[in-house]
Amino acid sequence: MRVFLCCAAFLGLVACAPPVPDSGQGVGFGDYSTYQRQQAEREAMLTGTAIPPAGAVSDEAPGTGRNLPQAQSVSVAGQSDAERLAADTAAALNSGEAPVQASPSNPPPEAVNAAGISQENNFDNVSNLRTIESDAQRIAQNRAQYQVIQPEALPSRVGASSPNIVDFALSTTNPRGTSLYRRTGLSGQTRYQRNCAKYASPDRAQEEFLARGGPERDRLGIDPDGDGFACDWDPAPFRKVRGG
Repeated sequence: MRVFLCCAAFLGLVACAPPVPDSGQGVGFGDYSTYQRQQAEREAMLTGTAIPPAGAVSDEAPGTGRNLPQAQSVSVAGQSDAERLAADTAAALNSGEAPVQASPSNPPPEAVNAAGISQENNFDNVSNLRTIESDAQRIAQNRAQYQVIQPEALPSRVGASSPNIVDFALSTTNPRGTSLYRRTGLSGQTRYQRNCAKYASPDRAQEEFLARGGPERDRLGIDPDGDGFACDWDPAPFRKVRGG
């Protein structure tokens, strides 16, 4: 009796238990056929091929083939980014035309708008367009138009109150370091370095030096050797322009 009650209880539990799902069904779908259908639609969208409607049955006899048209792209969106990039690049490089096939047997492409290309290296072309007489006439015309510009004096600066260091450089001939003017013992090296550090360039120091009575006087102590050039100012570049 006890065994019978245990068996009855077990059968009751089995009857109340929910059905075990089929492991072959697609995850998240009611059945496997729905999963296959949606998978095929996704692949068709990526490859651009058309899908026959569900339940369509061919009226052809088994074993016979039908000439199906080539699958066309259903949407431009199905074209991959790489394909679009390749098409745009080819169009930009070839101006929308087919690329040129490089081969020794192919004739060279025709040059478009080549009016500005020189033909001076083409002997046949030059011999047809130019002669010895025409070259001589062209040389004579160039010589007639040639004009020699004679050097003139430097123009004077208008409205400038500071001394002209260019005129001063051209009026001197002594090299740097050659003492021409007497200096007192107050023009020491320390004072020289301190005062020269106040100027942005030796040109500015030379202008100030000439404006303060230089080269005869050195009130600022910036020409201790008495050569007439303040703060190592060099007149050589200005002399070279004149050829001196």
